[in-house]
Amino acid sequence: MSKLFVGGLAWHTDDATLRQKFEEFGQVEEAVVVKDRDTGRSRGFGFVRFASDAEADTAMQNMNNVEFDGRTVRVDKASDRAGGGGGYNGGGGGRGYGGQGSGGHGKSSREPPSTTYGGVLYNILRCRSDVGVEESVASGLR
Repeated sequence: MSKLFVGGLAWHTDDATLRQKFEEFGQVEEAVVVKDRDTGRSRGFGFVRFASDAEADTAMQNMNNVEFDGRTVRVDKASDRAGGGGGYNGGGGGRGYGGQGSGGHGKSSREPPSTTYGGVLYNILRCRSDVGVEESVASGLR
């Protein structure tokens, strides 16, 4: 079983259209256009899972940098997610504001925005993970 990433999808492309196109290359087990959690609109990319690696390779070779549904799409092997999720801008694994391996609010290469007002330090941390958006405000005396 092999999973492909399909980027550059037209905003109007849906799961059924994606599946139908990729079934030309073999048995598709799953075809999903990723949608914005809040608006329900396409985020412009999706994933297609084939029953066999050979079918996925054929689809990748035939669909990469090809026009599909009005847009030129990029097709590549999907990679496993790195890190443990959580954190700002996918901050799991030490990126963004989150970091410290599995997503928390630990220090990373980018410090969160902070401002001092009258001796009180306000740090605002915004975290976006795969399960939702979390905003926390921490304050303390300097």
